[in-house]
Amino acid sequence: MDIVSFFGAEFFGQPAAVWLLFAGIVVLLLVLDLGVLNRGDHEIGIRRSLLLSSFYIGVALLFGAWVWYDLGADAGMLYLTGFVVEKSLALDNIFVISLIFGAFAIPRAYQHRVLFWGILGVLVLRAVMIGLGAALISSFGWILYIFGAFLILTGIKMLFAGDEPMDLEKSRILKLVRRMIPVSPNLDGHRFFTRVQQAGGKAHLVATPLFLALVSIEIADIVFAVDSVPAVFAITTDPYIVYTSNIFAILGLRALYFALAAMVHRFHYLKYALALVLVLVGGKIFWTHLIGPVNTFVSLGSTIGILAAGVILSLWKTRNDVEPIAQAGESDVSIKRTQ
Repeated sequence: MDIVSFFGAEFFGQPAAVWLLFAGIVVLLLVLDLGVLNRGDHEIGIRRSLLLSSFYIGVALLFGAWVWYDLGADAGMLYLTGFVVEKSLALDNIFVISLIFGAFAIPRAYQHRVLFWGILGVLVLRAVMIGLGAALISSFGWILYIFGAFLILTGIKMLFAGDEPMDLEKSRILKLVRRMIPVSPNLDGHRFFTRVQQAGGKAHLVATPLFLALVSIEIADIVFAVDSVPAVFAITTDPYIVYTSNIFAILGLRALYFALAAMVHRFHYLKYALALVLVLVGGKIFWTHLIGPVNTFVSLGSTIGILAAGVILSLWKTRNDVEPIAQAGESDVSIKRTQ
């Protein structure tokens, strides 16, 4: 196969050249992030966090405009809907990440490094899960009904569930990691592994709490992907739109984290909005197959409206809240999982 044929060959419904363009943008953003904008260990303030998050959202919207131009208005609306849903579900992930950093006492100066390497794992994990989902839907179309029912049940559970703190000590995967790899109780700068002197002067390689935090964040993403991947497949079964909207939403998660982690206590009602979105998206599958297609503009507008109402209500209800801002990584007080 010559290079022209390769670029024209289709993978998951799109030419290789289109996938390579997307991959090039992602690599460029990652290099820009770690190599230019956030070189070295330092704390990221709220203002810088919001600016970086706005930049990532801007890039995602520009890519959505290109999808709209290249694949049509319907594809563009589906991409935007998937991006909004995934971005909103990722906000819940921020609360858990904040808890993880607090549990392992990770200083704010090192948190960006953990989140950066965590995103590389997410790129691979989401690709695998989306690929499997696309293959299952292609072979067994009825599995979409299972996705829909799962999303509705998950949304109802979120509506009535209380705020349950996540107990990292009960994580079986972390217990397995501790059995397989010796873990140091102390940090060694931004290193994930370090060497410690044992009796007899022999140095042994051990993991640091920074590595355990990284593993915990990857576990958290797998848990959240169980909700978010079916949610986007409920919007569209196009693997290209599903994957690109997922990844662009997650790429800006690190930047947004440092702004929102300081005000997690002000978003109590957001989980109810997320629950309603899951019920809405899950119900859309049954509506589409039993009654008829849902207008993409209506779907996007309803999603944005519910989420905006949740955010506005949360901020209004907590407008006089004087709770001190929690410094993620220094304290895990009052930081709880919201699902």
